[in-house]
Amino acid sequence: MNKNTNSKYNLNIKRDKSRLYTIMKLKNYIAGQWIEGTGEGIPLYNAVNGELVAVSDTDGINFDEALQYGRTVGYRNLSKMTFYDRGEMLKKVALYLLERKKKYYELSYKTGATHSDSWVDIEGGFGTFFTYSGLAKRMLPNTPFWVDGDVQKISANGTHLGTHILTPSEGVSVQINAYNFPVWGMLEKLSTSLLAGVPGIVKPATPGSYLTNAVFQDMIESGLLPEGAIQLVCGEPGNILDYVQDGDSVLFTGSAYTGRKLKSLPSIAGNAVRFNMEADSLNASILGLDAKPGTPEFDLFIREVRNEMTTKAGQKCTAIRRIIVPENWVGDVQNALSKALDQTKIGNPLNRETRMGSIVGKKELEVLSQKLEKLKAETELVYDGQHELVDADFESGAFMSPKVFFNDKPFEKNISHELEAFGPVSTMMPYRDAEEAAALAKRGKGSLVGSIISHDEKFVAETSWKMASSHGRIFVLNRDNAKESTGHGSPLPTLMHGGPGRAGGGEEMGGLNGLHFFLQKTAIQGSPDILTAITKVYTQGADKKYSDKHPFQQYFEEVEVGDSLETAGRTVTEADIVNFSNVSWDHFYAHTDATSLSGTIFDQPVAHGYFILSAAAGLFVSGKKGPVIANYGLENASFFKPVYAGDTITVYLTAKEKINRGVKGRNIPSGVVKWLVEVVNQREEVVCVATILTLVAKKSPFISLNKKEIQKILNGLTPETQPKFGLMTAQNMLEHLEDFLHFSVGKTQPPLLEQNEEQLEKLRDWLYKHKPISQGLKYEGLPENENAPLRYRNLDEAKAKFLESLTEFLIYYKENPLAEHNHPLFHQLNKEMWELFHRKHFTYHFEQFNLI
Repeated sequence: MNKNTNSKYNLNIKRDKSRLYTIMKLKNYIAGQWIEGTGEGIPLYNAVNGELVAVSDTDGINFDEALQYGRTVGYRNLSKMTFYDRGEMLKKVALYLLERKKKYYELSYKTGATHSDSWVDIEGGFGTFFTYSGLAKRMLPNTPFWVDGDVQKISANGTHLGTHILTPSEGVSVQINAYNFPVWGMLEKLSTSLLAGVPGIVKPATPGSYLTNAVFQDMIESGLLPEGAIQLVCGEPGNILDYVQDGDSVLFTGSAYTGRKLKSLPSIAGNAVRFNMEADSLNASILGLDAKPGTPEFDLFIREVRNEMTTKAGQKCTAIRRIIVPENWVGDVQNALSKALDQTKIGNPLNRETRMGSIVGKKELEVLSQKLEKLKAETELVYDGQHELVDADFESGAFMSPKVFFNDKPFEKNISHELEAFGPVSTMMPYRDAEEAAALAKRGKGSLVGSIISHDEKFVAETSWKMASSHGRIFVLNRDNAKESTGHGSPLPTLMHGGPGRAGGGEEMGGLNGLHFFLQKTAIQGSPDILTAITKVYTQGADKKYSDKHPFQQYFEEVEVGDSLETAGRTVTEADIVNFSNVSWDHFYAHTDATSLSGTIFDQPVAHGYFILSAAAGLFVSGKKGPVIANYGLENASFFKPVYAGDTITVYLTAKEKINRGVKGRNIPSGVVKWLVEVVNQREEVVCVATILTLVAKKSPFISLNKKEIQKILNGLTPETQPKFGLMTAQNMLEHLEDFLHFSVGKTQPPLLEQNEEQLEKLRDWLYKHKPISQGLKYEGLPENENAPLRYRNLDEAKAKFLESLTEFLIYYKENPLAEHNHPLFHQLNKEMWELFHRKHFTYHFEQFNLI
């Protein structure tokens, strides 16, 4: 940066301070209140044109109070929620933010990010919330704690056992983020801490913090997060880390130097404060020996390097900093990469032609320029694209064209392996064989990601094994996965983001593993009954609860852990074994050939293990239709003793665990119940143990279409019954319900409200959810401020006609189960959809008149 540019920048600061500080100062969110700093603050400039965007200021903030508030109010509110509920919370927040994304993009462009850069930051952040919500609802329990691993038998007779549970660490998480991803950086860390039940204090990097602030404001305004769950420090962090204590955690993203400095603070090093660091990283990409010019892999390599150099203007902790290529193709790579970079238009992100924006700010540009000079001292600058900017200029904005250096002796010249220039900068270096390629990749002393572009499986395998110890992730790209590849620089919620050594040694995300950083693992020891009581998971040996009602006749909410069934016995015959062999085609000798059993563990032909499981199911399954929808899976099936013809088996079925479950689309709301299946023989010896999973319907909150029950409800309806809301009279309401019964059997045709197919799909999906009709919702077919004219003489006649129409509906669909008829809003509905609608509709109006 030249002196004139510096001078102009300083003048802008002086001119803008008095004019805009008072109206553009970003507020901090501390202890449930929006607080403005008391100092002059730090001006935040548009990285593209140099205009003042906002001012950040944290002067006067009581950081001790912020942490105490998080540890008390925030922890109390979050930790008492179940994992399932926290997952649902993340989904709702993400949906709320997604509806408001347009304004975030407008702010993101001011950070120098292009539309595609912004998409990764903004919607990538929302996507992380969605991913963790899905993981929680599929895999985590509906309890505030999480049982980790199997029960361990630690006594001879099984009366004293052990297991582990995970509970939220009792503290607050301070999250210090980098400037390159103002949205994703925040949401990526919050996704795991909030799901784990630990409140967070977000400290975004000062440049671009106005974007973080906007998203954070909407998170608070949504009302979807419990009080104290999140706080925001928008500006300098001050001495906030002086107040961390046992149970707290710090998550840092930034330079390795700063990270090590923070980790050594007395408040962190001297207390039981968990510290996770994701630091700068000299990531490498290796072009395979087979990927010569003209191959798909060569072209993919050039594209990947160019993308990683220019996406976010190279301001990515996962960007490719070292380009490792076979020594014979250095010139080919340099020429191809130069042409690709020449075609990358740089400039104003608001222009559609722009493919690379600016550095986040002038200060960061100056630091980057200083690092370039250090690189030049030891390596050759072989590409210095002097691009003309699109709708921008170098003086006003923080722009830098891509730079490619060449290190001709990468095992002797170390600057390329030690200095990271955080921008569109990378260094090319040659290698001779797989051994050298891996060795060069490892000279980065720990990286977040390394990539290998090759179609040679042997080369990829050998290189991967050798470089894995110094990398958090290895990305392999070739013609087979290129179309669906997520790219070298894309951390994914389901995979670990972090790396050893220089990269910080941290582990973020990685699916549910990312939660472990925030959870305390505790061993629990006790009797089977005690372990069952604590974990809410049935432990073998604990008391069983028997009742006359078959467990499969209970809805998900009604099933309790420990509910059990003892079946009748079944004697296995030779015919059973032969028939199962013929049906299954399993003619293994131990089942079918008595002459081949010499020297085996069997005395005579043995029943198939899967026959035992099938026979067990035949004994414990209820044939009557009930809330159990389907068999969902089988886990941990083990066979302990052989079963021969003449043996009698009995089954003990016990509800082992309940897992709440999010349901999408047109599926009945349900949960998963795990059932422990214990099969014993006539000597009470356990011959088989397995866990089966069933989908069990949740009890509907809507009344059933049972004529007798509805008739009883209507007995409480009189002409004097007043509605809780709306204009309808009792008779109006019944005639309105009858209208829809007529629509559902095609007796009358409703006027159809205009809907596109996407809207109709969403509306029909809603029918299957246990969500009621919103109170006061107005049906467009009714008069605006008056009731429809009555067609019956009195309420008694309206009741009779309504019940006649209900009977007609029930009979009609027994005779015409495949019939479909129009609904004014949902359009064409089948039998199941009409039943779901009527149940919701009747419930809505019966509640309107206090009948249920």
